[in-house]
Amino acid sequence: MKQTVLILGAKSDIAKALAHRYAQNGFNICLAARDSLSLLADVNDLKIRYGIKVEAYTFDATDFDSHSGFYQQFNPAPEVVICVFGVMFPQEKVQQDWALTKQTIEVNYMGAVSILETVANAMEKSGKGTIIGISSVAGDRGRASNYIYGSAKAGFSAYLSGLRNRLAAKGVHVMTVKPGFVRTAMTEGLPLPAPLTASPESVAKDIFAAAHKRKNVLYTLWIWRFIMLIVKNIPESIFKKMKL
Repeated sequence: MKQTVLILGAKSDIAKALAHRYAQNGFNICLAARDSLSLLADVNDLKIRYGIKVEAYTFDATDFDSHSGFYQQFNPAPEVVICVFGVMFPQEKVQQDWALTKQTIEVNYMGAVSILETVANAMEKSGKGTIIGISSVAGDRGRASNYIYGSAKAGFSAYLSGLRNRLAAKGVHVMTVKPGFVRTAMTEGLPLPAPLTASPESVAKDIFAAAHKRKNVLYTLWIWRFIMLIVKNIPESIFKKMKL
């Protein structure tokens, strides 16, 4: 029997690349987004291209009360759940607008924790499953250029670490993904350095391979692990004076 992957936040470029990567490897696909009708073209493309079962679902990351009922509709439950959704606004706008700050925190942290706790409880009972959370290198150390987004991702990374610790002995694998720069609609218009910038397809390839190997933390591109190691070890007295 084919396994199923549930992709939460299926409209993003990374999510679409993940759907194709998992479909290529024989998984059935469940796509979830706020507007399920907007996923129909992707559903049809995946079905025709790979001959698999693909379904679209309505999911709102900030409608916390709906999350339990949303996940309970899957019978059987998906073997893999990937949390891809997120928002990122320009820092100069976020720091002047509480509504944008609140949205950043609610989507990137609260929404992710809300749905993944529901998923974790179900997988813990069944004794199997894989949870993959897409965090960010932005969460490794706060920087003036994106510290509100980064703080939400830092919280999410810490949450995934704790969840991994909780579920390690229960047969459930939890993987934290920390992409660096990725060419997506979210980063369109930003001056990203080409050698440090990945495509959504390469990120999806790395995620699939790392999950198969049951890795705990994935930096993609791989070089970001070493970049962030350096960044994290800069003394605060120096770091606070840097323009980052």
